[in-house]
Amino acid sequence: MASSHLKPLVTHLYTADPSAHVFNNRIYIYPSHDVDTNIADNDNGDQYDMSDYHVFSMSDISGEVTDHGVALAVKDIPWVSKQLWAPDAATKNGKYYLYFPARDKEGIFRIGVAIGDKPEGPFKADENYIPGSYTIDPACFVDDDGSAYLYIGGLWGGQLQCWQKPGHFDKSLQGPQEPSGAGKLALNPRVAKMAEDMRHFDESGVQELVLLDEAGQPIKADDHEKRFFEAAWMHKYNGTYYFSYSTGDTHLLAYATSDSPMGPFKYRGTLLQPVEGWTTHHSVCEFQGRWWLFHHDTSLTGKNHLRCVKVREVFYKDDGSMYTK
Repeated sequence: MASSHLKPLVTHLYTADPSAHVFNNRIYIYPSHDVDTNIADNDNGDQYDMSDYHVFSMSDISGEVTDHGVALAVKDIPWVSKQLWAPDAATKNGKYYLYFPARDKEGIFRIGVAIGDKPEGPFKADENYIPGSYTIDPACFVDDDGSAYLYIGGLWGGQLQCWQKPGHFDKSLQGPQEPSGAGKLALNPRVAKMAEDMRHFDESGVQELVLLDEAGQPIKADDHEKRFFEAAWMHKYNGTYYFSYSTGDTHLLAYATSDSPMGPFKYRGTLLQPVEGWTTHHSVCEFQGRWWLFHHDTSLTGKNHLRCVKVREVFYKDDGSMYTK
């Protein structure tokens, strides 16, 4: 089914990067909020100049979508200078946690956390970003045993390539720079196990999440149909961990599987072919016994920075492979 034939879930705002979760028997969607801007498209992502988050919910996959209003804004976050990009949410200990990337006062992307009593917010942000955090696209996965993990990473404007030396931000590597040449390995996404308070990483800190090809070898940097670019997501199906992500400039959603949330993960295939627009960002969740892929495209406007969220069903084969129709 072509993406353009799917109905946008929200049309009164521009929405993208949807993170969907089921809380209290209801789907909650945490997207970024696209805004119109005259900033020209560029590889640094300046045209994606979002300044707040709305939370949406649905009681049925084809039913009415409720806009719960602004849940968090730049003006309410002391450490942020601009660009509230793709967020995610999780619940633990009776609280709800909104994880979000934004540029700090020096223009470096960090990951922040805000806490609320209800899944729709409002959320109150911590005074500072999560210590040791960097880059973009946080995805929080809470496992069956209560352990929580945060997956992060984004190339080019997401600055992952600037952190090739642990703890050191290399400003000269900003923009569309990544390893190139025969034999060079792709940059891997990152993962951190969360402390019990869900507001800090545990003592092991940020680690590489290793992605392997079908032969069990590290994915090469020039394999742009398999290498990680951005949009990390984690879900679990039949005891297997599924890490899915965007390949960026080849506009695919790919996925890999593992028997551990820390990996390594072996590439399994493509989950979604290119849609209208440059970016592809998604989430996967189970609701009412079926599995759903939330993603976005530009079918409302034709502009890369003015997108709309859509949903389609996900299916699994007996061997655990995923596909969409």
